Amino acid sequence: MSFGNARAASSRLALAAIAAGIAYVPFAAQADEVVNIYSYRQPALIQPALDAFTAETGIRTEILFLDKGLEDRIAAEGTNSPADVILTVDIARLTTVKEKGVTQALEDETVNANLPAEYRDPEGHWFGITKRARVLYASKERVGDEPITYAELADPKWKGKICMRSGQHDYNLALFSAAISHWGAEKTEEWLTGLKNNLARKPDGGDRPQAKAIMAGECDIALGNTYYVGLMQTNEKDPEEKEWANAIKVVFPTFENGGSHVNVSGVALAKNAPNRDNAVKLIQFLSSPEAQQIQAEQSYEYPVQPGLEASPVVQAFGELNADTLSLAEIAANRKAASEMVDRVGLDDGPSS
Repeated sequence: MSFGNARAASSRLALAAIAAGIAYVPFAAQADEVVNIYSYRQPALIQPALDAFTAETGIRTEILFLDKGLEDRIAAEGTNSPADVILTVDIARLTTVKEKGVTQALEDETVNANLPAEYRDPEGHWFGITKRARVLYASKERVGDEPITYAELADPKWKGKICMRSGQHDYNLALFSAAISHWGAEKTEEWLTGLKNNLARKPDGGDRPQAKAIMAGECDIALGNTYYVGLMQTNEKDPEEKEWANAIKVVFPTFENGGSHVNVSGVALAKNAPNRDNAVKLIQFLSSPEAQQIQAEQSYEYPVQPGLEASPVVQAFGELNADTLSLAEIAANRKAASEMVDRVGLDDGPSS
């Protein structure tokens, strides 16, 4: 039975039980060998890891995929929510599920041993299990092999040559938040002003269209996440994206500490998890080296545990030296970063 069908059946049972004056316990809470997952991640990306979990433990997984409103749904369901585990991407969304009060803290020796501290909530409400880097897509034809720092994106030599999506998008806000941690607010605002002045056009679209713009000669470099390159390179449904990917190379910009900004895909334990023991087992498994590598290969991301290898497609991008800045610290700067983007008018594009 699918998760949706199970929920419908559960609702019918609840109504019948209430009509008969019988106390009702949701189906998910009765099932000893199931774990219910609410996910912002596409099921195809996580299914191989979930299949491996079921093969190892015998615990069945049910997925409810949502592209928005996941936190609000769990909050509305309250104590009767069937959600055991929450899967999502980006530190902003991980922080949001915690702030919405739909997670619970988990202090687990296995999970903490598997995942570096910078990829875990200090209070145990979320855990990063794969990571992606915020890098540069650079024209193979027009950009040399010299290293580029994040700071250099404000250098006038790049005037009219940079493309990007909205500065208010979570991916960019996380990068700008990291910059605030490294440089302080004053220097970061000066840098954002320089970046704005170097834009080739008003920020627009997602990460992949920036590669298309580079191929078309509209700009020479663009901000983008690493995994999109893998998705473009292997896109059989839309071969045009392979052409976009073939026009670019990945450049890993760095802060002064030599690290490139990274973000994560992560997992959290739902506040009212009816199958808590199974949920903890799933989080333990997802934190394991085996599961990190399965998920990283499916999504063209990186395992978070040092020493684990990315897929051959991702390794071909070049070597990633990940910034060790705490994601919790990055999250704390998000509001300041968002206000800064508006203050400098980044999304207005370059000044005439």
